[in-house]
Amino acid sequence: MSLRKTAAALIGLLAAAVLFAAVGPRRPAGAPTDPASRAERGRYLVATIGCADCHASKVPGPDGPEPDMTRFLAGHPENAALPAPPQLPAGPWLALASEDLTAWSGPWGISYAMNLTPDENTGIGSWSEDTFVKTLRTGRHMGVSRPILPPMPWNVYRNLTDEDLRSIFAYLRTIPPVHNRVPEPVAPRHVSTDTGK
Repeated sequence: MSLRKTAAALIGLLAAAVLFAAVGPRRPAGAPTDPASRAERGRYLVATIGCADCHASKVPGPDGPEPDMTRFLAGHPENAALPAPPQLPAGPWLALASEDLTAWSGPWGISYAMNLTPDENTGIGSWSEDTFVKTLRTGRHMGVSRPILPPMPWNVYRNLTDEDLRSIFAYLRTIPPVHNRVPEPVAPRHVSTDTGK
């Protein structure tokens, strides 16, 4: 290749790089562009994928139990004293849930639905958008620590687009913060296999 053609190719590549850097990555088609629209998209997603089914305590409603809107998405109530879950007999049944679905017991131990409100100390108020997205992509609390336990379907939600996850986070930042320290998960009970022989 001649020097002239090499220089022309390098100038073309440099111009393309400068143009790409100036334009930058684009939002997906139809993605909300303003904060209010993004939060509204997040509200729609939270309602559609059923976050309140587990992350909200329930109150009686005209059609049965419904989310307690005074504690919306605050997770398992910190003052709800639950007895030890009953042992299931051997067989096809795998898990038990508290009456409001905020606590679950199974082979993983006991898990409690976390506080998704923007409370700084007990919710996700100190989380960044990137931490939230990483949490749902990796299945790890805060994206780096303990595994997220069943029944949280993070392995399904990780298939949402980054824009959808960011919209959910934007919506969660708009709900009232609720101070509610959810209990830590409880490790599974191990049954001894020692028969004494």
